[in-house]
Amino acid sequence: MDMAPFATKYPHLCSPITIAGQTFSNRMFSAPMGGTDITNDGCIGSKSTAFYELRAWGGAAAVTVSECMVHPQTDGSHAYHLDESILNSLAAATYTADAINRHGSVASLELSHSGMYAGTYMTDTSRQHEMHQWGPSDTVRPDGVPVRALSVEQIHEIVGAYGHVAGLAKRAGFRMIMIHGGHGWLINQFLSPYFNHRDDEYGGSLENRCRFASDALDAVRAAVGPRFPIEFRMSGSELFEGGYDLDEGVRIARTLEDKIDLLHVSAGTYQRGFGNTHPSMFKEHGCNVYLAAEIKRHVSVPVATIGGLNDPAQMERIIASGQADVVYMARALLADPELPRKVMSGQDDKIVHCLRCFTCMAERAATSTRRCTVNPLIGRELEGHEVAPAAHRRRVLVAGGGPGGLYAAYTAVRRGHEVVLCERSEELGGILKGERAIPFKHEMYELAGTYEKLAREAGVEIRCGVEVTPGYVDAMAPDALIVAIGSRPLVPPIPGLADDRVIVVNDYYKRADEVKGSVVVLGGGLAGCEIAVHLGQTGHHVELVEMRDELAPDANVRHRPLLLEQVDAHVHAHTGLRCIEVTPEGAVCEDAAGERVTVAGETVICALGQRPLSDDVDALRGHAPFVRAIGDAGRVSTITNAVYEGYHAALDI
Repeated sequence: MDMAPFATKYPHLCSPITIAGQTFSNRMFSAPMGGTDITNDGCIGSKSTAFYELRAWGGAAAVTVSECMVHPQTDGSHAYHLDESILNSLAAATYTADAINRHGSVASLELSHSGMYAGTYMTDTSRQHEMHQWGPSDTVRPDGVPVRALSVEQIHEIVGAYGHVAGLAKRAGFRMIMIHGGHGWLINQFLSPYFNHRDDEYGGSLENRCRFASDALDAVRAAVGPRFPIEFRMSGSELFEGGYDLDEGVRIARTLEDKIDLLHVSAGTYQRGFGNTHPSMFKEHGCNVYLAAEIKRHVSVPVATIGGLNDPAQMERIIASGQADVVYMARALLADPELPRKVMSGQDDKIVHCLRCFTCMAERAATSTRRCTVNPLIGRELEGHEVAPAAHRRRVLVAGGGPGGLYAAYTAVRRGHEVVLCERSEELGGILKGERAIPFKHEMYELAGTYEKLAREAGVEIRCGVEVTPGYVDAMAPDALIVAIGSRPLVPPIPGLADDRVIVVNDYYKRADEVKGSVVVLGGGLAGCEIAVHLGQTGHHVELVEMRDELAPDANVRHRPLLLEQVDAHVHAHTGLRCIEVTPEGAVCEDAAGERVTVAGETVICALGQRPLSDDVDALRGHAPFVRAIGDAGRVSTITNAVYEGYHAALDI
């Protein structure tokens, strides 16, 4: 009997593509991401090998290992090196390439040089100032570090290093090479009129500014030979005054296209526009695609695009309309490494979408590791990506249907346990319910729906409108109880603050229509800043009041600067003011000197933080053989910790 072929919803996105004789199984590639452990001598650690392998197992057609710095003598940087003189260097690269290739993916290695930003992401930032910083021209970095111009002899040596390392990468089993020519690193510094002020053959005209990139690409081609894909990553536009624009980006692409097989078009520079290179939640998904689309009109080689992409329908449109031939994802494949596999198999409704919260990038900067808000496995792939069945089936009760409780229930049922989740309200989602009313955080609201779908389909019994009390636990007699009941808003005993006309930020989604005229937001933490930005974006005049001297100290180091930019654009912020009374005129505040100031507003929103439901948690302890409090029920924290703790609580049963 003939079987009909499987029909995908996304035929263009799922179609193979052949580049320089190498066939890729689909158009979804895993973008360069720094690994989770880099040895002191620059080898790819075993955790990193597992990190990259998971993206290959998840169906990405190519997985790029990032970054391999080609010339340690002038770039004692933060990333990998590939050098025969380093014990295990070639072996570690070989094991990593094999781990990617064996899943049908193509292993690619990104070759780079940081130039004047060597050591940028070192955890020990003091060491950055001990390094010699090299660039196209003499200058001083914004942080005061002097930069010396590379000599022509040094340039030739670095060019040779690109070729040498590319040859080693091919020997190790990598089947594609990406040359990093964007984002403010050395090749981009030569391409950029902002950084490059040379008056020799490597500066001045566009042809001269492209010479270093051209020479490096020639060296790589000589090392890897024909019919071996060479990809060039560039910023389509630097997106800042003094840098090159899209028109010049087109000319750069045309100058270099005959030396490459795939042109990877990104945007901006890390140092002058992190939120452009990595589009934040304040930007549209795919906001940089126009750069690739325009450049593709002028070149004959295939073009790849990148930038906050995580929706297969949007990616299908990009390929189908000819804006690009390949789409790259990084954060989306941290959130859900199986995204390509789910798209290919018609299970795209089960994709766990990236929230663009920058937890991953913040953790990278803080500890040189990785963590993802929605995926507790990231950085811990060696522990196994499959949830192992438990030796004994247990009866598990989960109290609370927020993100931590849902993920705990989903994990426990996959272990083979009988799982019941109870939520005392009529709707799942916990604190995420409030995010539905803020467009730039709507994906956080959608996360609860995704977790609910995964949990229900895996076999979790969900009971809404049921509060878990000690008596309820006793009657059910579970073997394990996971307490994920969340927290409550902090509403201090400030006169007028408890009035009905004051809107607690958690309830904004239910009372948005009550917000009238000018608004005073009390509390300049993460929640207060985000609701203030949203209201400012929708046309309200917003006064933000914070008693501390800084705003959003609880935001991570990557999200916070971008959030504060939005605050500056849409909100009038006050720090060092303590609210002592809420009146019909607004908020009466007191400054550090004891002087009273009235901050006027027709509507007042209370965003003064959360408190754990400690008494409720304590009342449930001792009513099951295994009791674990997770997320805000244990201590007010983050969605990241709630999901992570829920996952591991379920594994511990």
